[in-house]
Amino acid sequence: MSDVYQAIANSAVGKKVFSAMNLPIPVMLERFEPGAVSFIKGGVVLGAAAGGSAAQSVLATLKSAPEAVVSTLAGAAAEADIRKAAEAAGEQVNAYSPSREDGQRFKALVFDATGIKNTGELRAIWDFFNPVVRKLEKCGRIVVIGRTPETCDIEQRIPQRGLEGLVKSLGKEIKSGATANLVYADAGAEPQLAGALHFFLSPKSAYVSGQVVRVGNAGFTGQGFDWQQPLAGKTALVTGAARGIGAAIAQVLARDGARVIVLDIPPMAEDLNEVASRINGIALEGDITAADAPQLISDKARELGGLDIIVHNAGVTRDKTMAGMPDKFWDMVIDINIASEERINARLLADGTLNEGGRIVCVSSISGIAGNMGQTNYATSKASVIGMVQGMAGELAGRDITINAVAPGFIETQMTAAIPFAIREAGRRMNSMNQGGQPVDVAETIAFFASPASQGVSGNVVRVCGQSLLGA
Repeated sequence: MSDVYQAIANSAVGKKVFSAMNLPIPVMLERFEPGAVSFIKGGVVLGAAAGGSAAQSVLATLKSAPEAVVSTLAGAAAEADIRKAAEAAGEQVNAYSPSREDGQRFKALVFDATGIKNTGELRAIWDFFNPVVRKLEKCGRIVVIGRTPETCDIEQRIPQRGLEGLVKSLGKEIKSGATANLVYADAGAEPQLAGALHFFLSPKSAYVSGQVVRVGNAGFTGQGFDWQQPLAGKTALVTGAARGIGAAIAQVLARDGARVIVLDIPPMAEDLNEVASRINGIALEGDITAADAPQLISDKARELGGLDIIVHNAGVTRDKTMAGMPDKFWDMVIDINIASEERINARLLADGTLNEGGRIVCVSSISGIAGNMGQTNYATSKASVIGMVQGMAGELAGRDITINAVAPGFIETQMTAAIPFAIREAGRRMNSMNQGGQPVDVAETIAFFASPASQGVSGNVVRVCGQSLLGA
């Protein structure tokens, strides 16, 4: 559904009127366009705290962005370290001396905070961001890289945990469609940062801000990897794929090279077949709550050599306050939104249908994080999804299988279009972007989790909500 307010606010007359009335003007977000030769285009300023370990990996990743121009702050304490890292990565780095009057603008600011070992060293953050944060372009990107707090001694854990407050606050300050996100890396996991950097620095993360991703040690090397077709040769299955977010997920996975099985209930067969036809995929009709659903999925996948990716997208709402909720509403939502996923996962893992190195990606919700009036059943189910993701990550690691979740906020779909006008407008504006997201925003985040480049990413929950005020 179109956002009339946003369209008017961005018209020539609307900008003048809305600015005069001090009303928010939601920026038209830049989103990924197939065929782009560089995942980021424009200037990138790279900074670091003394002793940081991620700069070389950042620079190596930026080598695959031919339209990125990398600079570091002239005279900064870590300038020599960054130049040494650039030499090792074979990347050219310019020296930039910031001033308020120079008119310079940058597409991204990247700061390596892995070297911060105590609270006194947090000053390095101010030294880097203070002179350059005003120079961030519209729809720019801030990425901070830290050391996973849980792996640190107490003195380092304190400031590293503080980085979450930094990115969440920056995300609310920078405006203009820009985003700020944090990537924690385990010691030695720096070579695994490429997937997260490709995502968070690119237009694919247009509606993802104020988020934290943890990256662990894994076997991805990136050698010979095709960033244009990251899912080539993979087979994926998407539930609830007949329309809306599910159809967008199928479209993006297919765009990235996957062969996609799209599944939905028989009453949605016409829409399902249309999606399958559009992406050259395979339609599979079925009810995920049926007793034979796990076997149905397993049998179809095994015909195709097994599954590499399963996306649990199917879900329902049946909203009532707890006092007024009939038991059938509770049972239906729990069964569809979480119990069916448990049963399907159990079958695919038990019979080996989910291949080694596979990906499980679940769709949770910000309701599962923040709760919501009249959604005790839905919020319980979506919080349970998060519990499943966090609980299974460790046990799946031995098979090189990852499990992660996205938690959408207000996304423009047929469901949100049916919300009463006033509530719908509130949902759109109550985030740092002052607008609703698009189904493709959820799909791009799922494709990030599904990529082989995300081998070190498991047990994560990323909100696709424009940094919603709910649960922030």
